[in-house]
Amino acid sequence: MPLDATPARNGTIAEVNDLSVRFVTRDRDVLVVDGVSFTLAAGEVLCLLGESGSGKTVTMRSLLRLLPPSARIGGRIDVAGHDVTAMSDRQLERLRGPVAAMVFQEPMTAFDPVFTIGTQIAETIVSHEGISYRAARARALELLELVQIPSAARRLDAYPHELSGGLRQRAMIALALSCRPALLLADEPTTALDATVQIQILLLLRQLQRDLGMATIFVTHDIGVACEVADRVAVMYGGRFVETGPIDQVIAQPAHPYTVGLLNSTVHEISRGAPLVPIPGGPPDLADMPPGCSFAPRCSAKSTRCDEIRPVLAPISAGRAVACHHPTLAGAKP
Repeated sequence: MPLDATPARNGTIAEVNDLSVRFVTRDRDVLVVDGVSFTLAAGEVLCLLGESGSGKTVTMRSLLRLLPPSARIGGRIDVAGHDVTAMSDRQLERLRGPVAAMVFQEPMTAFDPVFTIGTQIAETIVSHEGISYRAARARALELLELVQIPSAARRLDAYPHELSGGLRQRAMIALALSCRPALLLADEPTTALDATVQIQILLLLRQLQRDLGMATIFVTHDIGVACEVADRVAVMYGGRFVETGPIDQVIAQPAHPYTVGLLNSTVHEISRGAPLVPIPGGPPDLADMPPGCSFAPRCSAKSTRCDEIRPVLAPISAGRAVACHHPTLAGAKP
């Protein structure tokens, strides 16, 4: 029997409290996600934004416990009322697909190369819902048509390597949607695609999310992508949230110097014609984090306090929070 995917009474589909993730090996113990908390309402899109290595993908994969054996998860993760951290492997199998599903970054590593696209989608449906293979294959065809794959009937019998990158990504979305999940997790699904196809996939994802009413968590390092798909954004740095809020407010008035740096180093509508200003330095070593603010070594506005005291994520206005001793938003107080 599939798990219940009904949102909580307050409309929340996912709730994460004080999430921490460590990778523990014989030689190292590295904290890669540190004290992350957020809620996600049914039908809402949250974008996790930040540079590579900031902890975005690990945070998202934690919601399905798709982490290597060396990972140690702390805190609490609730998805559709189910405590993911306390679930058995059998229960997780029932959660993945019907309740929450994932669109991976590279579909060639997610699809089995020796089976056709149609077979893999149909078998997923049969496994979770117990319907006949014929009915599952008919739904697989509907899904390929839903994600706008041309000649969908013919593509059912195609192998992954026979499809272009854009078509493979659409097929990957169809696979993720095959069991009608309440929560969709998308891990930089357009990174390997050219710009034209990227826009097509982003618009498709946003359209499907609205039409199907799914809650979505979208991981990206591209502010342009965040603007296209997100309702809210959480900016990550060094395994922590440094700024959160509605996407339009964060883009219009960024409060954290790191968010300002991301905007200044990315081409967007406001910056057209202006020179890009890169963020100096590189991301912190998660195995050797500084005692104060992790962004302080790269920040031009830092003070002695920034080097010594780690800022906490605190509200600065309705729906917005920032972890900074010197937030740049007018009227914000550290």
